[in-house]
Amino acid sequence: MILRQFLHTDPVAASYLFGCGGKSSGAVVDPAGDPEFYIEAASKLSMRILYVIDTHIHADHVSAGRALAAAAGAPYVLFDEAKAGAPFHGVRDGDVLELGNVTTEVWHTPGHTPEHISLLVRDRTRADEPWMIFTGHTLMVGDLGRTELASDAEEGARILFRSAQRLKGLPDYVEVLPGAYSGSVCGKSLSGKPWSTIGFEKRHNKAFRIDDEGEFVSRMVRDIPPAPLHAAELRALNAGAVAVR
Repeated sequence: MILRQFLHTDPVAASYLFGCGGKSSGAVVDPAGDPEFYIEAASKLSMRILYVIDTHIHADHVSAGRALAAAAGAPYVLFDEAKAGAPFHGVRDGDVLELGNVTTEVWHTPGHTPEHISLLVRDRTRADEPWMIFTGHTLMVGDLGRTELASDAEEGARILFRSAQRLKGLPDYVEVLPGAYSGSVCGKSLSGKPWSTIGFEKRHNKAFRIDDEGEFVSRMVRDIPPAPLHAAELRALNAGAVAVR
């Protein structure tokens, strides 16, 4: 397997290029900034980008997903029920994207946004067990994603609780590769370390370790920080609907 994590500072976000080196098959997750950056990174690895995936419709920055997909000649992937005004390749819970010896299983993990997905990755040359999961803004290192940017805060928190319970069912050794880290406006207590494991987050992530739904909802709707500037307009833009003024 090949994996590259890219840490962005404007906005504060993490994106990924990963896939099978032997089969030269790759995918990009949550791209931000200049699409050419990912084209060049893949070229240096002799990797062809087969999929460009956004874990959700972002509200804190302009996604490079559609532009990169067009440049790479690859499908632009969102959850099948995403409310988008432009075409995309829809995936559903349980779908598997093949990247040579690497497989990516789609998990619908809503709560931060209704269409949010996570991506459970296996490398068949290593083992049948899952190795890592791209969690976007559902589960980050130190906290979970805020729930009011695309729905009612309490409703979103109840949905996020169920997604968190599902993620807790993964083996402790599964690596967590989130879409943001400390400084992002999409979480309250994020760590500056941009990766973790399910087991460590179950022990030390104060929100993730809560097993009572009422307590979880109360924590998630308390002290919500101000929304990102132009959040609604950015979601609309990333959905292919309007331009940000």
